[in-house]
Amino acid sequence: MNMPASRMGQLSRSRLYEKIAALLLKKIIKKDMKVGQKLPTERNLALTFQVNRSTVREALKKLESLDVIEIRHGDGVYVKNYLESPNLELVNALFYLDDTLDTDILMTLLEVRLILVPEMAAIAARNRTEDHINALDEIVFHSKEASVMIRDMKVHHIVGLASGNILYLILLNFFNGFFVDFGHLYFDNPENAKRSEQFHREIFETIKKGDTEQSRKVMRDVLVYAETAIRSYIQTLKGKGEGA
Repeated sequence: MNMPASRMGQLSRSRLYEKIAALLLKKIIKKDMKVGQKLPTERNLALTFQVNRSTVREALKKLESLDVIEIRHGDGVYVKNYLESPNLELVNALFYLDDTLDTDILMTLLEVRLILVPEMAAIAARNRTEDHINALDEIVFHSKEASVMIRDMKVHHIVGLASGNILYLILLNFFNGFFVDFGHLYFDNPENAKRSEQFHREIFETIKKGDTEQSRKVMRDVLVYAETAIRSYIQTLKGKGEGA
């Protein structure tokens, strides 16, 4: 939950500037601070948060790196349109804006993944090497001691490596950073875990054969299944909340 402005003091964190940056960013995203609005001075922000000005300065540098504020030396600090920022770190702020999982952002990420990852699998089938095949074989058939979720992430990672496209791999790592937090929504269900193990075997075979179309289809099918399962789970939780 967001802390009211009157209670923003006494922040307890090893890096206070990160906490201050997060609080200010939430205000920008929620439009409590409008585009073009001038922020309070460093001195006033320091008084509000009960920290020194150097800590405030570090927080502002962090926000500047996210491209959500503009520091005009000799003038002040102004809010920029965060929707125009190219920085992926903003997704982290949106994802946990109120210290709770934003399910709308979650579903949006799943939709983006559905667009990108099947194509990554098709390219992997075309570009894979024997080393990639051997690595997949090890994960799919000889790593049963690891959880299905861990194996699933490793399978996707190897597929990303096999694609030879560094951007696909970076985006995949970005997605996985979030999925570690909510993977239990999917993998705690035995049927879903079973479906993922089926996917592991299928994607191994299609990539081994170099079959681009089938690799694309196998990947898309499991992602559609996962998105449907997670959406159903979220709807169930919302229904329980409304009935409470």
